[in-house]
Amino acid sequence: MTAKPAKILSVLILAGSLMFTQNAKGQYDGDFLKAGIDDGMNLLEAYITPYANAFGAGFNSAWYNTAKPHKFGGFDITLSVCVGFVPETAKEFDLNDIGLTNLTLVDPSNSIAPTIAGVKTPGPELQMVETVNGYVIPIINVNSPQGTGVGVIPSPMLQVGIGMPLGTELKIRYIPHTPIQEGSVKLYGGGLVHSISQYIKPLKILPVNISAFGGYSKLSASIPMTVKPDNYDHYVTYSAEDFIDQYINLDVTAWNLSLVGSIDLPIVTGFVGIGYASTITVIDFEGNIPIPTVDIDISTTTPIYTDNGVLEDKDIEAITIENFSGLRFNVGGRLKFGVLTIHADYTRAQYNVVSAGFGISFR
Repeated sequence: MTAKPAKILSVLILAGSLMFTQNAKGQYDGDFLKAGIDDGMNLLEAYITPYANAFGAGFNSAWYNTAKPHKFGGFDITLSVCVGFVPETAKEFDLNDIGLTNLTLVDPSNSIAPTIAGVKTPGPELQMVETVNGYVIPIINVNSPQGTGVGVIPSPMLQVGIGMPLGTELKIRYIPHTPIQEGSVKLYGGGLVHSISQYIKPLKILPVNISAFGGYSKLSASIPMTVKPDNYDHYVTYSAEDFIDQYINLDVTAWNLSLVGSIDLPIVTGFVGIGYASTITVIDFEGNIPIPTVDIDISTTTPIYTDNGVLEDKDIEAITIENFSGLRFNVGGRLKFGVLTIHADYTRAQYNVVSAGFGISFR
């Protein structure tokens, strides 16, 4: 993979990754963390999970477009775009069900909030207050984030297939660590296709192939964010420079075990696959996070920022979003004109996926 295609693909992947945070970042500018890390993380997890699952489902697709492995020394280079679809049931959530402790609903009768894939309308109003010496002090007042109105998320993927001995093909996905503006992205993964039909004599005279497939891949992206104090008056050891390098780090790991069958004709290939797939998304934060507090020695009427209210990244537990998508079934087709291939398929799972792409293939 040359540097330029890798750079282009990295931009596309980071753009997809940014969809996780662009709405929260644009509306809150990171302020959801000011309500306290536990509540802020619970709110972020409920809000962002549908995109994490849709992105992970797409990221776990487009591994194959035939069950026939390359002959030894053969290879292909394939570019695919996989689009994960968020189901209607994942476009909203109940704020009463996510374990908020500091934040409370201003209107308890209105608790249904949009997820990132939901309607483009601000969610219910939330508040955090503290009572000190009889004073009820509002610390933060904010709506849960509005959705994007977009229920699909793309995952571009570039991979190489290499024919190995014993009816086996090696799949490789790799992009080196690539800085993009203020963020970065890297990707690696691998898989194996092994022919089962080579052991079944009647199939050797038919254009029918059956193979077992297993694959694993991991994407890491770093996305800048901003969480700034409202003022710096009461800091002793912190200044504005201590709140510059703040990032959301995103890790998506995925694995896929499938049985694949195909009918391979000179131009047209039809293929089906059934198997089990899983994705895990981990989101954590890098940098210092300012939390407003009340200090009765300084103020008993307004929230303030002090050294005691600063959380460092080591104090913030990462979010782990597991999408056990379970059984998956996919069906698709491929056209081959000389060395050029064009393919498309549909995957039915917890989060459905449509994939399409093209490539070059030899032997």
